[in-house]
Amino acid sequence: MIFIDYLSLLLINMAAGLVILALYLFKGTTETDQRKWSAVFAIPGVIAMLNGLHIIWNWPLPGAYNSAFGEMSIMLGALFLGASLALAKGWDLLPLTIYSFFAGLAAIVLGVRFIDLKLTMTPLLCGTGFILTGLAGVFAGLVLYLRANRSIRIISALILLITAAIWGMIGYGAYWMHMEGFSKWLPTTLKMLK
Repeated sequence: MIFIDYLSLLLINMAAGLVILALYLFKGTTETDQRKWSAVFAIPGVIAMLNGLHIIWNWPLPGAYNSAFGEMSIMLGALFLGASLALAKGWDLLPLTIYSFFAGLAAIVLGVRFIDLKLTMTPLLCGTGFILTGLAGVFAGLVLYLRANRSIRIISALILLITAAIWGMIGYGAYWMHMEGFSKWLPTTLKMLK
């Protein structure tokens, strides 16, 4: 039996969000008017939040993947939406890093567990993605606090880009496999017509 999932969307959304965050760290933190970053932070926030809520309420995935991907997606979405609102209003982003610290710790725990339990077809790659994303959340407060230091911003942005590349590889690979795996799937309404 085939199950239909949209994790590829969430993975590419996360990769895009991490690239946005990397660009913001590289360039946006030093700009006087940061409001222009608000909309671009909102996009991955909305996608992550809505789909994460759907996953945790409906459990469409096998086993523990619902909890891992759904809950982390909600946390990521909340952070991006919070950043979007803060940037639109001209508020400091530093208070958001309190939440990102706890969300980051959860992602690190999940990454270690993905590797330990050999979850997914690429447990080391997926686990590393969770761990690096989690480390970004854990150290977000320190990076924002030291944002005047260009070297710290550049190193952080590079780590975010590497993390985005990991999620991108997994997400685009999933799209590639979904095209074959889902090619013969029919919705219930079409099955009834047969």
